[in-house]
Amino acid sequence: MSSADNQVLDVFVVGAGFAGLYMLHRARKAGFSAQVVEAGPDVGGVWFWNGYPGARCDVESMQYSYGFDDELQQEWSWSEKFATRDEIMRYVNYVADRLDLRSGVKVNTRVTAAHYSDVDGLWDVATSSGESYRCRYLIMATGALSSTRIPPIPGLETFKGEVLHTGNWPRDRQIDFAGKRVAVIGTGSSGIQVITAVAPEAERLTVFQRTANYSVPMRNRPMTPEYERQWKDRYPELRHEARYNTTAGTIYELSDRSALEATPEEREAEFERRWQIGSPNFLRAFKDISLDEEANEFAAEFVRRKIRETVKDPETAAKLIPTSHPIGSKRICVDNHYFEVFNRDNVGLVSIKEEPIVEITQNGIRTSAAEYPLDAIVFATGYDAITGPLNAIDIRGREGRLLKDEWRDGPSAYLGLMASGFPNMFIVTGPGSPSVLVNVINAIEQHVEFIGDCLTWLRDNDLDTIEPDPEAQEKWADHVDEVANATLMVRGNSWYMGANIEGKPVRFMPYAGGIGPYAKKCQEIVQDGYKGFVVSHHSQAATANAAE
Repeated sequence: MSSADNQVLDVFVVGAGFAGLYMLHRARKAGFSAQVVEAGPDVGGVWFWNGYPGARCDVESMQYSYGFDDELQQEWSWSEKFATRDEIMRYVNYVADRLDLRSGVKVNTRVTAAHYSDVDGLWDVATSSGESYRCRYLIMATGALSSTRIPPIPGLETFKGEVLHTGNWPRDRQIDFAGKRVAVIGTGSSGIQVITAVAPEAERLTVFQRTANYSVPMRNRPMTPEYERQWKDRYPELRHEARYNTTAGTIYELSDRSALEATPEEREAEFERRWQIGSPNFLRAFKDISLDEEANEFAAEFVRRKIRETVKDPETAAKLIPTSHPIGSKRICVDNHYFEVFNRDNVGLVSIKEEPIVEITQNGIRTSAAEYPLDAIVFATGYDAITGPLNAIDIRGREGRLLKDEWRDGPSAYLGLMASGFPNMFIVTGPGSPSVLVNVINAIEQHVEFIGDCLTWLRDNDLDTIEPDPEAQEKWADHVDEVANATLMVRGNSWYMGANIEGKPVRFMPYAGGIGPYAKKCQEIVQDGYKGFVVSHHSQAATANAAE
């Protein structure tokens, strides 16, 4: 590959979601030339694509926002405790305009290949538009949840109705389900949200469920001036607290008590109190819910009982009750009256474990037991998460090494930030970082600030390249495995592990130790001269700072 012109950018960023936009701002402030390319027609990343009915964030809006600019966080006001997708998009556009970021973003441009040159130490980047770029630093801000998947069901191409995916919702027209027979396949977070929104509108809604999911109430409400002021008056200290002294990157009400120490009455009271408050805060009722099987079962059984109490038909309730995995080992869902949907006369539930889908026909879905006539099928079947967006690009490092081949047996990246053999390529919230297990904007800011500081350090020290020492990378991967295996999360067979993608190596990809310990570890590494990284002048042999 070669560039159409001789300009060499300092920083080239792939993706214009929260990560890419902040990376552009940070690079510019540090005096680097920078360009962002975005596959979609606008900024916003995952929130741009996820325009399905009911789409909403499950992290409180006062915390699901940028904290790097105090004027910005003081100016913006949210209308609800948990923001809708449309309000988040208004916020993203406000930030892009407020900081003049659009001028550095080229939309409708998908990166197809990125090759490192051993000759001059630069990255050559090819795009779908035919344009190519050369850069010193390549920043992959592709997002953990941007590579959608539709399972290969026979006959899908013959269906005469509308086929939709929650992660790639049509942007050119309004989808009207009124008077239509609709199927939703999938009951993860997106599925639960779209099911709840579509049920009152459709003539008939049939939910096809593979795995019953735990879900807790959101208890959303309009934002009050008093609640907003509580945050804005203390934003600096609260942002610091969330970054360095929490595991989730979100400030929750934590407990230092074991569920095993509490009496049955005390456990019931605490679970009920958390249930009424709502949000993922429920999982913080006791300190050992994610660590101890017996403690976890207390929380799981409470939710199961709530499902039985809510869903009137015992047979339907039984199908909706999760029994195959610990609560929290898959992403905990947060809903607005999801289980109540199944009390509606126009809603039906099909367990595809009991009644597998055989094929999609011209007019609907045929299972092993029946055929369901349909006008529309909504796939809420998730993503090839974390590594999928990277593996979709032809990324080649030193000596032409293909990243996808390097990760054939499971991804390995030092701190989730860089892969050995791929100099000057940074990954925002990559495998081995807290990423999807925490408030992702908090994780994004921490990564972008680490990368920005690193680029400035390299420039100030007249250094050309940086990459992980292979031994340090391997030790970090072992640590990521060790931390995950100490929790119940590895029991979930979830997309955290790539288990939803046939043929994908099963390995717990995020760092389960929490953003607080992770951010402190990153600080220590920087203070120790970027320990675990190898830095060099391009013309010299790589030296310095190898991990012990």
